[in-house]
Parts: sequence; C-alpha cells; structure tokens
Amino acid sequence: MTRSASDPEPHRRLAGLGHELADLVLPRSCPGCGAAQPWCAGCARTLADRPREPMLGESTLDGFAAAAMALPQFRALARYRGPARAAVIAGKEHGRRDLPPRLGRALATGLLRLQRIGLAPPTELWLLPAPTKSTAARGRGGDPVTAMACAVARQLAATGQRVSVARTLRTGAGAADSAGLSAAARADNLAGRIKVRRSALPPPDAALVLLDDVLTTGATALASCLALAAHQRQVSLVLTVAAVPDWRRTG
Repeated sequence: MTRSASDPEPHRRLAGLGHELADLVLPRSCPGCGAAQPWCAGCARTLADRPREPMLGESTLDGFAAAAMALPQFRALARYRGPARAAVIAGKEHGRRDLPPRLGRALATGLLRLQRIGLAPPTELWLLPAPTKSTAARGRGGDPVTAMACAVARQLAATGQRVSVARTLRTGAGAADSAGLSAAARADNLAGRIKVRRSALPPPDAALVLLDDVLTTGATALASCLALAAHQRQVSLVLTVAAVPDWRRTG
C-alpha cells in the first residue's frame, strides 16, 4: 500500500500534464547512448548491480560525529558518469519527465536487493525525497526526486510491502546553488537551511530511507539527517542513483 504524506500542488500537476502530453508527441531517444528508445536496455543495465557504498568525505563523517548521530547506510547504483549521469541530467535539466520514474524503478530494485542482504529496513518504509528549492521544482515542472520516490513506492507496493512517500524536507531561503562548491562550502551553504514540514513527518519509530539522484559530498544528506534528528527522526539508509566519490573497497 502506498501513501503520500504531502501531495503536489495543483499548478505542478497541470505543469506535469503539459510535459506528459509533449512526451506523447515528441520522439525520445536514450540519453545514455542516443538509441531510438527512451531508455535502452544496455544503459539500464548500468544501474542493475547491487548498490555499492560511496566513499564519504571527512567533512561529512565529521559532521555526523560532531552531532553524535549514528551514520546511516549510504548506497548508490552507479558512479556519476556515463548513462547514469546522462539520465539524471536529462530528467532534471532537459525536461525528460519520463526518466525519473525509470530511475525510480531501478532504485526500487536496488532497495529490494539491499533488503535481502540485511542492509535496508525490511519493515514498513517511509521514503523521503531529498529537499529541493521550490523555485527549481517549479522551473522543471515538478521535482524529479519526488517522481523517483513515487516510482519506488509503486514498485515496492507491488511486492506487498507497506510504503509511504513523505515530502517532509524542503530547502529554505538563503541556500545558494551548490554547483562548484567544495565539500566544506556545501555543508556551510546548507547548514540550518533544510527545513522540516511538521505536517509531513513520518511516525517517530518509522524506518526512513532518504532518496536522491546524486550524492556529491553528502552535505545534503547530512543536513537532512540533522533536520530530522531535531524532530527525533533517524534515517536508516541514504540511497541515490549515482555517486561522485569512488566506491569504498568493502562496498
């Protein structure tokens, strides 16, 4: 069963409908290789392995230690390059609204694999899309990370799991575009600027999975976990489509 703790506003739904109608008219090629199909099987296979553990930077690890917070599991489907990078960028910046749900289905498959080996909560899950600025979401006709989360929820629900999507996190005023910032600068940029919608908080004992498209330094995940911790909520797993850092050797 899927539930949403916070639904998109009506104007976003209308914007999304316009993009969906365009998708029906305009031909879509694979962003990874240019094949004459929206997302070819070969590029999809680059996201098919068991999610691996990215190597977090010291600033992120120190941030969790300084806050005396338990470090959640961090996993990603692929390195941020090749088809994974192309699909994320096309879905986020180039209006390919068909791609986030496809990436979400890959995330769902990865999450199921992590559950089978005990690295993801096996109980009822609450999926939290990583926060985004409302102006950015409006410019894209919707939030691609939320679209991914909804696709994950649908696929998990089809297996009989109880799963909810909670749009709990948002980026407050004052946060700059993080592109080009160092790890420390990213952390400073987001410090205190990730906000929690109290009306969309999962239950206190919920198993929380934070979802995002790309892990760059872990600053967004850290700021999100800190914001949730202030409301006595703890993230069990951070799962992303792609990661910039190298894999840990034990991942």
